[in-house]
Amino acid sequence: MVSRSRSPVAAGPEEIFSDLRAVADRIREGLAQEVPESGFDAPADEAPAAEIARFAGQERARVLAAGARGLEKLAAGRADEIGDDESFGMEAIVLLEGRPAILVQAADFAPQDGDWAVLDDHRAAIRESIVRVGRVDVSGHVSLDWVGTAFLVGPDLVMTNRHVAVEFARDRHDGEWTFHPGLSAAVDLAQEYGTPPGTGGLTYAVTEVVGVHEGVDMALLRVAPAPGGEPLPTPLAVAADAPADLPGRPVYVVGHPAWDGRRNEPESMRRIFMDIYNVKRLQPGTANQLLAERNVMTHDCSTLGGNSGSPVFDLTDHRVLGLHFGGRYGFGNYAVPLWTMLDDPLVRRAGLNYV
Repeated sequence: MVSRSRSPVAAGPEEIFSDLRAVADRIREGLAQEVPESGFDAPADEAPAAEIARFAGQERARVLAAGARGLEKLAAGRADEIGDDESFGMEAIVLLEGRPAILVQAADFAPQDGDWAVLDDHRAAIRESIVRVGRVDVSGHVSLDWVGTAFLVGPDLVMTNRHVAVEFARDRHDGEWTFHPGLSAAVDLAQEYGTPPGTGGLTYAVTEVVGVHEGVDMALLRVAPAPGGEPLPTPLAVAADAPADLPGRPVYVVGHPAWDGRRNEPESMRRIFMDIYNVKRLQPGTANQLLAERNVMTHDCSTLGGNSGSPVFDLTDHRVLGLHFGGRYGFGNYAVPLWTMLDDPLVRRAGLNYV
């Protein structure tokens, strides 16, 4: 099988799907049920867009059909026969079904098929998680409008990554942090697909850099509503103890995956996801392992740039298990396990909502 070094998939289909043939059958069944192209001719001003949509649909069907063939070969022990198109198609199936990045709209998400139909059973709790995660927007930066994700961990406190905070904050070399001159930041809890920026009163100014951790990729920020704006939601529950049976435990990330030109995504993958980036998504997956010597928890949710600072939730009780900070294609994604930080001086001083 051809290896794709720049794939956004953190795990292979055989690690994600328990029955590869059943997934292949489900993909083919879905393709067979797609409505045929209408014979109606679109108006002249809409014809180009309709033609693009038609070709995009054809490309999606071609990629998924190739992926279904690849899954069947993998199930039959014929991995050495899997071609480039089939390999790419399997990655698309993993991203669309096994480890999807589900668009969030109106703090909700569409029902899912297959293994992730279980999300419907947790819809109310997941919605409560979604509304407590926001995008970190910046003003005055020379090249960026936003820099990552943050989430509520205290009454007026959000957590993000150190490498997110340093885009607008600096160390005064006395243990305290302040804003770079001319820069400001805010956390927008409503950066969803189709929602105009700054609407709904859900943008909260970053008023203070509470602290930036020296040992792990973590920063804590104070936030406040604008005058007349909506009050902050109550904070998320942060896990105060380690979950049982971490490997294979269902988890989900909420964040804002961003397009990154360095990834050189194939055009067909871009068409599958319709170039929708920079907005809030729900990204389910599983926890993999705790690397105790590095104080790192790994997971296989389909994260991209922009997910930096995202919370990793336990799907069982919806506590925040980890702070996502990065990943490596084909190997996994990395998070700070927050239960190990319970007695950390910065964390204790800030007063996180440990449960």
